[in-house]
Amino acid sequence: MYRLQFPEFVDWIGYGYTTLVASGGVAGYVKVSSVPSLAAGLLCGRLAGLGGTLTVLMGMRYYNSRKFMPAGLMAGVSL
Repeated sequence: MYRLQFPEFVDWIGYGYTTLVASGGVAGYVKVSSVPSLAAGLLCGRLAGLGGTLTVLMGMRYYNSRKFMPAGLMAGVSL
């Protein structure tokens, strides 16, 4: 049986959140043909995905090195 490791599990939560944010923009476009809603939803979804990825990567670096600068700082700021 395959078990998810902690960073991989966090990635899936981030992917779900990113999809939810982006689909909100798509739903606004479909419902009222709002191009700004589509653009904002996709942009914010993309930024949420990048932020989640950065948090996981820097958190892993901090965990492995135990040095606060720069990995711990970036992981904290990315939250």
